[in-house]
Amino acid sequence: MSAFAIYRLPHEDRATLIRQTSGEPLELHSLSQLNGRHGFVVAPFEVKADQPVLLIQGETEVVFLDRRTEEHNFKTEEHKYSSSPSSFYSIDFANYHSQLEADSFRKIVLARCADERLGESIKPMDLFYRACDMYPRLFIALVDTPQTGCWLTATPEILLDGKGSEWRTIALAGTMKLEGEQLNGEGETLTWSTKNIQEQRIVSTYITECLEQFTSDFREEGPRTVRAANLVHLRSDFTFKLADNEHIGDLLQTLHPTPAVCGLPKRETFNFIICNEHTPRRYYSGFMGPLGLDETHLYVSLRCMNIDGSTCHLYAGGGLLKDSVLNQEWLETEAKLQTMRQILT
Repeated sequence: MSAFAIYRLPHEDRATLIRQTSGEPLELHSLSQLNGRHGFVVAPFEVKADQPVLLIQGETEVVFLDRRTEEHNFKTEEHKYSSSPSSFYSIDFANYHSQLEADSFRKIVLARCADERLGESIKPMDLFYRACDMYPRLFIALVDTPQTGCWLTATPEILLDGKGSEWRTIALAGTMKLEGEQLNGEGETLTWSTKNIQEQRIVSTYITECLEQFTSDFREEGPRTVRAANLVHLRSDFTFKLADNEHIGDLLQTLHPTPAVCGLPKRETFNFIICNEHTPRRYYSGFMGPLGLDETHLYVSLRCMNIDGSTCHLYAGGGLLKDSVLNQEWLETEAKLQTMRQILT
């Protein structure tokens, strides 16, 4: 199969497959170039010559997921957490945290990558269907192009969603792991720490400031606790109106990357991450989804993996504040990596 994307929206019983009908996906070198375009967008954390924004355009096909549920029989096993941070992560944490202590940044997100083996009999499309079965609340997408390679994401975070003049985005930050009896609920009994509350407020304030550049007609609701797989997050919802849809690329250029995956101040933390993070993020913490003439559903590429032959590169990150603690942040990334590891076992 040539370049393609298949995605399933949260709580849907069907997926949409988009095949590139001719040539390769359109390469764009700024998010503003998405103005007036449509297709399936695959955007990296950092847009550059060898890491472009891609637009897959072509025929679409509806895939009914209930026909696939018995075709892929996976055994789910709990992966044992590594409680000791790796040396690379420890070095990055010390480097990042020193900037916070010096008041250079208010928040910065530290990401890492972990490699897992893929069984010989398991194909990327199998993993997509497994993710759809396991994570009904999440946006699931599998993308394969010559420029990006093969990526699978199971993400809870909306970047931009809407149709006509009605649009929405969210501020999602703060993470806690559900355990024991908590797994039977939605995290409603949990108490959030000051650090998590502050982290989420930073993201909400940033989104408010971005939206004010494009509309005065918006509303914020929240924060509230929401579940994503075996984790919960703090989420605020923003609904807003746009006079026209011809400048969605400009809005994306302003929003991305949000402090949920980058930090504040945005430009300084973005440049610091690019220069100092041990593993380049590539398309992790970018975004993907359909950008349409009628509807748009773009999600931040979190809880994702790059499938490279028999090796899967899994990515996860967490927001650091001045009072962040190394071991706690490491365990948060381990919990986030579990979303993809569960699919592989």
